Amino acid sequence: MAINNWPKEDRPREKLIKSGEHTLNDSELLAIILRTGIRGQSALDMARSILETFGSFRRIGQVDLHYWKKLKGLGNAKISQIRAAIEIARRFSEEKLKEKRVKIKSSKDIIAILMPRMQDLTKEVFKVLLLDSQNRIIDIVEIEEGSVDQAKPIIREVYQKALLEQASCIICVHNHPSGDPRPSRQDKQFTRALVIAGESLSIKCLDHIIAGNGEYFSFSDQGFIR
Repeated sequence: MAINNWPKEDRPREKLIKSGEHTLNDSELLAIILRTGIRGQSALDMARSILETFGSFRRIGQVDLHYWKKLKGLGNAKISQIRAAIEIARRFSEEKLKEKRVKIKSSKDIIAILMPRMQDLTKEVFKVLLLDSQNRIIDIVEIEEGSVDQAKPIIREVYQKALLEQASCIICVHNHPSGDPRPSRQDKQFTRALVIAGESLSIKCLDHIIAGNGEYFSFSDQGFIR
């Protein structure tokens, strides 16, 4: 039965307006994003099917588009709606940290902030934490096409952003989509170049962290950066 034919108190949107979004289960929240179902399947049925297939919202954010299109009734519009909602949630978490001016004391603090996002990415992404003289976060910025194989453009952009925000220190983080955080030869070369460039600008590179699947490698912790 189409959701429009349900009693009003059982419809996800009406339930949200009346009682708040916290009262909805995962399937109901996802059904609101989907908005409509298909013949013989309501938006809530589709939401349940998606969650049963992928298991969790986190997994939904990891899955390649190729697998999405195997699910009945999911075209580009609905897939885009879902992925956009998940990305909004990720960015919201980072914005809260910027507003609080969180102070970074160790690599564990960085991983607590970025690992939930970085470990789910299927492409390599490069992020930079810009810090003040007290190691408090000024901003977290993402560098496009963040592969250390193209070191010089990335290093230039990193320090341009640091200078623009008057950052005293930086910490760089990128992910290995393979899930293995061990540094490659290019990672090590890039890190050396990053530290040297910072010294010439009086902006200290405190760490370069590689995020894997639930694990990470810190160049600072391992003594590569002093």
